[in-house]
Amino acid sequence: MKLVTCCHFKICLVLAGVMAGNAVQVQGDEPSYNSQQVARINKEVRLVWSDWEISPSAAATDGEWCRRVYLDVIGRIPSVSELTAFMNDKDPNKKAKLVGKLLHDEEFIEEYARNWTTLWTNILIGRSGGTERNTLTSREGMQKYLRDTFARNKPYDRMVYELVTATGTTSPGSEKFNGATNFLAMKVNEEKGTLATAATTKIFMGLQVQCTQCHNHPFNEWKQRKFWEMNAFFRQTRALRTFVPGTRDVASAELVNEDFGGEGSTPEEAEIYYELRNGLMEVAYPVFVDGTAVGSSGFVEDVVRRKELGKQMLKADSNEEANYLEKMIVNRMWGHFFGYAFTKPVDDLGPHNTPTHPELLNYLGLEFRKNSYDLKQLITWITLSEAYSLSSRTNSSNVTADDPQLGESPKFSHFYLRQMRAEELYESLLVATQAHKTRGSYEEQERTKTQWLRQFTVAFGNDEGEEQTTFNGTIPQALMMFNGDMIKKATSLDKGSFLQTIAASPKIRDSQKINYLFMAALGRNASSSETRIAKQLLLAREGDVAAALQDVWWAVLNSNEFIINH
Repeated sequence: MKLVTCCHFKICLVLAGVMAGNAVQVQGDEPSYNSQQVARINKEVRLVWSDWEISPSAAATDGEWCRRVYLDVIGRIPSVSELTAFMNDKDPNKKAKLVGKLLHDEEFIEEYARNWTTLWTNILIGRSGGTERNTLTSREGMQKYLRDTFARNKPYDRMVYELVTATGTTSPGSEKFNGATNFLAMKVNEEKGTLATAATTKIFMGLQVQCTQCHNHPFNEWKQRKFWEMNAFFRQTRALRTFVPGTRDVASAELVNEDFGGEGSTPEEAEIYYELRNGLMEVAYPVFVDGTAVGSSGFVEDVVRRKELGKQMLKADSNEEANYLEKMIVNRMWGHFFGYAFTKPVDDLGPHNTPTHPELLNYLGLEFRKNSYDLKQLITWITLSEAYSLSSRTNSSNVTADDPQLGESPKFSHFYLRQMRAEELYESLLVATQAHKTRGSYEEQERTKTQWLRQFTVAFGNDEGEEQTTFNGTIPQALMMFNGDMIKKATSLDKGSFLQTIAASPKIRDSQKINYLFMAALGRNASSSETRIAKQLLLAREGDVAAALQDVWWAVLNSNEFIINH
């Protein structure tokens, strides 16, 4: 993109500023799709509105809802053709049709699997997992397992069981390859498996037991004994290293179950010891969080402790109370689609942390179990709920009473604005500029994206050195969006480029070209004020339509509205 003059740059910034709060608000119809689960969600959420005497925001426009569901389900904004097809559809059940299409149609399977693979890879091994020197984790192996899992819509309980009990090698192409091993490969050897203990209970059960490793929990009944009883399940497991010939560099790893002799003298009763704060030593055996004990032998031929752990995690509660496993995934998925879960943090369901909607959380957990742990069913219920269909614009009754950023508990009376993840921005830029049509193989796509994300993560690292994946208005973010290679490619006027093709279309009026750019990025037409500013750019460019469109497109892509899920 050519550097614009100071005057042009100011106009571009004005245009970007106007877009921050200029989306058209249209009162939509109530969702026509209904089911037992969706009706129950609507009822429970409305009860909270009634208790707080607040009114929900108006419905989101079709364009806003369509853009939102594309981002949340498959990780990108819709193309103009996809957006207009939905907006022109007169079927009262078109929302249910679109959700079903995104979840089940063959044309979206790869994108659905890619999006959820990205999310779960980061949950299970972190954004840098598998990239460290001499790591035992294969990021490629983890992604392959997850991609196959989501492409086949594997039941969630089966996925969890496989991740917790996996054995085999971590790297694709190896003889005993099992990608699920990458979840625990770097965790079981460290500090007597305490990292595996903490990660498993937190990610899948919403129990943050790590602080009870050294002392009893200060706010609930969790005792130090509970941590070490859970830890005992992992003490038969080891990650064996394979080295590059002639070096000490790790080539791969194999997760195995092996006999554990215990920390005493009797493998038949393979106990472990832990120290109380008063210096006394206590003994622990594998006991699940509900008090269910499994065989204490350390011999694999007697009991494979991780398999027993997997079975305990999956067993159904006899009292028709949703288990931690079901509640945790419901809480996580709700948080993904709304920006806020029923608890904060999302992975803390301890008794000290009361959910905002406890009855709804328990109900959805039970329904999820009854529906064979089908994640796509859960996604359908959430995305077709009334709360998910609301506008992000607040009204006088919910502007302060339902603002989690002010410390209020989320009541879901309006859609909460949230910034795109880095991966969502990448995929959305490709779709907005139609660059996705010329992409290479899946492997080539992932390599290219990984290179870009690595630059992005470095640029957006926070003050604590942690990786940052959302947009927070920092100077590095602004500079990358203003001048980064991807934005330059997106706004290029080279022959055959997205912008050049639009600018060179003689049968399309300038106003239509401007609207097309707004539809491509923001899911709506330009407002009258935005159109007026765009025309000022055209005058400033002395009739050079291509250059003016380039300025408009640059401003649109650098607006808050583009990088925010609204």
